[in-house]
Amino acid sequence: MLELLFSACVTILPDYLYRSRVQGKQIGHEITLYSVWFELRWGIAGCAILTTALITLIFFYHPETTNVTSFFRTVTILPQTGGRVDEVLVRNGDVVEAGQPLIRLESDAQKAALAAAQSRLAEVDAALAVGASRLAAAEGALEQAQGGLRNAEQELELRQDLARRNSSVVSERDLEALENALTSARGAVNAAEANRAAVEAELTQVLPAQRAAATAAIEQAQVALDQTEIVAGVAGRVEQFALQVGDYVSPVLRPAGILVPSNEGRVAVFQAGFNQLAGQVLHEGMVVEMTCLSKPFAIIPMRITGIQPQVAAGQFRPTDQLVDLAQLRQPGLITVKMEPIWPEMAEGVLPGSACAAMAYTTAPHDSGVFMHIVETVGVVHAAMLRIRALVLPVQALVFSGH
Repeated sequence: MLELLFSACVTILPDYLYRSRVQGKQIGHEITLYSVWFELRWGIAGCAILTTALITLIFFYHPETTNVTSFFRTVTILPQTGGRVDEVLVRNGDVVEAGQPLIRLESDAQKAALAAAQSRLAEVDAALAVGASRLAAAEGALEQAQGGLRNAEQELELRQDLARRNSSVVSERDLEALENALTSARGAVNAAEANRAAVEAELTQVLPAQRAAATAAIEQAQVALDQTEIVAGVAGRVEQFALQVGDYVSPVLRPAGILVPSNEGRVAVFQAGFNQLAGQVLHEGMVVEMTCLSKPFAIIPMRITGIQPQVAAGQFRPTDQLVDLAQLRQPGLITVKMEPIWPEMAEGVLPGSACAAMAYTTAPHDSGVFMHIVETVGVVHAAMLRIRALVLPVQALVFSGH
C-alpha cells in the first residue's frame, strides 16, 4: 500500500493534474468512471510499473521473513538402568542445579551386590593377615629343616671319618642309614623352601590379585548402586515430570521427564529463514530489525553473525531407494543466525517465540546512486515492520479465531 501511494504521487496524480488543469477536463464530465482508464492510462500504467519495480527492489535488497525463532535445547531425563521408582525428590517445574538428585530407583539388589563384594574384600584382607603368620611358620620350618640337614651332614662326616680310621667301629649299615637320613633332611629342606615359596607367592601374587578383583567388584557394585540415583546433568527447569513412586522407568521404553537448561549468562541467538533469492544480499554483519509476539510493540535491532552454507531442503539419508527430486516440494530457506546488537533489548523474548524480521542492505559512502536509492527505500520496509508490530497483537488476539 505504501509503495502504491508513493507511485501514485509521481504518476497518476501528475497525469490527473495535467488533464484537469491544462486540458480543462473535470471528474464527472470528461473524466468519468467509464473513461478513467482511457483518460489516465499513462498514469495508471506508470503507477503499476513503478509500484511493481519498487516492491521488487525493496523486497530483494531488504528481505523479510516471518520464520524467526530462538531455538533452545532440552535434555531428556533418562536412567542409566531400568527400574522402579523408589523416591521422587523434585516436582514438575522445579529449578535444579547440576548434580542435584532427581529420583531414586529401587536398589536392594545393588546394595546386596555391594555388601557381597565388601565381604569378599574382608575375606581377602583376613587371608593376607593369616598369610603373614603362615609365612613366619614356613620360615621357621625351613630353619628347622636346615638345622636337621646340618646335623645329618655332621653326623655322616663323623661316622665316615671313624670308618676310615677303624673300619670295625662303624658298620656299613650305619653309614647307609646316615646317608638316608641326610637325603631325608635335604628333602625336608627342599619341601620347607617350596612351602615358603608357595606362601610368598600367595602373599605377593594370589591374594593381591584377589584383593584387586574384590576392589573392582566393589567399584562395579557402587557404580550400579549410583546408577539408581538419577541426577541433573545441567542446571535448568524440570518439565513434563509426573513420576510417582512405583512407576517403572527405562532408558529405552520410558524416560522420566525433560530438563530445560537455563540460559543465564548466555547471549540470545535467533535463527531466521530467508527466501533463497535473498542469498545474493545476505552477509555477516548485516543489520536486521525484529519484532516478536512474546514482546509486542518492540523493535529489536539485530546483527547477522552467521549464515548456514547449506539449504536444509537438500539433505538426504542413504536408503535402499533413489531420491526423486519431485519429492522436494518446498524450495527451502537460507538459515542465518542473529544476535541482538544490545542484548538488554532482547530480554523478555521467550525462547521459541514466533518473530518477524527485516534485513537492510546498506551501501558504502563511495557507492553509486543506485545503491543509495536502495538504502533510502529501506525506510518503507522499516515503516512496514513497525506497522506489523502494532497490528500483530491485534491480529493474534482478534482475527486468529483463538
